[in-house]
Amino acid sequence: MTPQTAEATAGPAERAADLATTHTLLSCYLREVAAPDGAAETVGGQLRVRLPHLGLTLSCRLARVSPVLAHRYVGPVRCRPAAAPVARRHPAVPDPPAADTPGDGSTDADGPVDGAQLARLLAAELTARTGLTNDEFVEQVLGSRDALATLLRQRPSNDPTPTGDPVVDDYVDSEQCLVHGHPHHPSPKWRSGDPASWRRYAPELRSSFRLDWLAVPADLVAGDGPVDELIAPLDPPDAPPGHHLLPVHPWQLDLMPPTDPRLRRLGPAGVPVRPTASVRTLYAPSVDLFLKTSLHIRITNCLRKNARYELTGAVALTRFLSGVPLPARVGLLREPGYRTVDLPGADEAYGTILRTGVREHLRPGERMVLAAALASAPLTVPDPFDWWRVYVELLVPTVLRLWLGHGVVHEAHLQNVLVVLDPDGRPVRLILRDLEGLKLDLGRLAAWPDRVPRQAAYTPAQAARRVVYCLFVNHLAGLAGALADGHPGTEPRLWQTVRRAVEAAYAQLGEPAELAPLLHGAPLTAKANLLVRWHRAADQQAPYVEVPNPLGGAG
Repeated sequence: MTPQTAEATAGPAERAADLATTHTLLSCYLREVAAPDGAAETVGGQLRVRLPHLGLTLSCRLARVSPVLAHRYVGPVRCRPAAAPVARRHPAVPDPPAADTPGDGSTDADGPVDGAQLARLLAAELTARTGLTNDEFVEQVLGSRDALATLLRQRPSNDPTPTGDPVVDDYVDSEQCLVHGHPHHPSPKWRSGDPASWRRYAPELRSSFRLDWLAVPADLVAGDGPVDELIAPLDPPDAPPGHHLLPVHPWQLDLMPPTDPRLRRLGPAGVPVRPTASVRTLYAPSVDLFLKTSLHIRITNCLRKNARYELTGAVALTRFLSGVPLPARVGLLREPGYRTVDLPGADEAYGTILRTGVREHLRPGERMVLAAALASAPLTVPDPFDWWRVYVELLVPTVLRLWLGHGVVHEAHLQNVLVVLDPDGRPVRLILRDLEGLKLDLGRLAAWPDRVPRQAAYTPAQAARRVVYCLFVNHLAGLAGALADGHPGTEPRLWQTVRRAVEAAYAQLGEPAELAPLLHGAPLTAKANLLVRWHRAADQQAPYVEVPNPLGGAG
C-alpha cells in the first residue's frame, strides 16, 4: 500500500495506525521543538502546541501528564488558528483543516487532523523555522503509518511456530510484540525497500525462517572467536572443501547477492530463527544463540549493517568486559565471535556477530522478557511501588557503576535490557546486551584496552549525555509511564524512588561530579529523533534537547 492510498482504504487498522502516528508526531514535536521554544502548555488535561510560523495551534487531550514530556495522548490531534495569527504565512504552509461544526464537543472551532495533514503542517513549520526543506520527511512518516497499519492488520493473534517451551515462547513474544515501535520517533516503523519484501522478516508479524549460508574460501575469511563451534548446533549445510560457512540474513542476500564468483550461496538451511525487536538480530530458540547480521535496510535512522570495526569491537569488548565486575544479579549477553568476508564492501555486507543466549541466565520457574515489552502497554502489578523499587535498585546502580567506576557506557535503553521475573512476576535479575552501542569513557579509563577500536571512545561529555538519555529518559521514563498507565497517579512517587537510588549511588561512588547536576535538578537530555530526521543527518550526529528533570532539586 502506498502512502497515497492509505486514507482512501481506511479500515480499523488504518484508523488506529493513523491516530498513533499523530500522537507520536505530536510527542516528538513537543519534546524537541515546542517545549524548548516555550510554545507549549498543558491546560485542563489538554496539551496545546503553537506553530508560530503558521499561525496555528495544535491540541490533544491527555490521558496522563508526564513530568518528562512523555505524555499519554487520547483522541484526535486538533488544529485551529492561533489567537493572534502571524502576519505573513510561509508559502509552503498547507491550508488548515476545516473546523468542526458546532455541537461536536470541540473548542475554539478546531478541527481534527490526520497523520498526513499533521506531517505536512510540521514539515512546513520546520521549513520556516530552519530554512531547510526535506522532501523525504512526509513520505517517511506516512510510510511508517502504512507499515503500522499492515502490522496491525496482519499480525497473527498467536505465534504460528511456537517451540512448546513456554519460557522460550514468552521471551520470543516479548521480542516480537513491539508493534508500535519507538514512542518518540517520527517514523518508527519506516523501513526502506518494498513492503512486500520486509513482511516476511518482520518480527511484529511473528515471523520465523531459516538462515541463508555462504561458502567462503578459507583465504577470504576474516573473523575471531570460536565461530565454527558456535554455529555447529545451527545444523548448517556441508561446506565445500577449502571453504568456511558464513550464516547470513536471507533478506540481505536478496538485497545484495554476491558478485564475486568465489563466494558460493548455499541457500536456506538449518534450524528456524526468529527476528528480534531490532529486526536484523536473529534468535535460534532451539540452540539458544543470537546472530547479529548485516542488513542494508534503513530502519528508523540507520542503515543496519555491521561495520568492520563493529565486528572486531564486539569480540574485543567481550574480552575486556570479562574483567569488569557485574553485580550478582546482573548478567551480560557476550559476543564471543564474528565472521565475515575479507573483501572490501563484502566485509560489511555479510558480517555476522555471534551472541550468547538467554538460558544460562534463567533458573527454574523464572521467565525473561524484553524491557521494551514491559513498557509497551499499561503495566499492572499487585504492588507497583515495591516492583519499581526492586527494578530501579537493579538497574540504576549497575549502569552508574559501570560508567563511573569502570568507564563503561552501556546504552541501557529499553531494547538493550532483558528482565528476569520470578513466578510472581517480580524482577530478580537484569541482563544487558548489544555491544555495538557500548562505549568507553576516556575520562574514566586508566589505559585504552587492547584491540578495542577507537570508535568505541566517548569524551566525558558524550558519556554523560548518553547515559542520562538511555537510562533516565528512554528506559526509566518509558517504564514509569507504563506503570503509571496501569496505576494512575503513581508517577511522581515512582520518580522519588529513582532519586533515592541515584543518591545512594552518588554516595557509594564517592560523590562523582557527573551525578551532582542530576540531584540538583539540572535538565535531562533526550535524543532528538525528529530533528535528526529533518536534517537528514547520520544517527551519530543526532542533536540532544533538554527535558525536565523529575528527580527534584536539592532539598
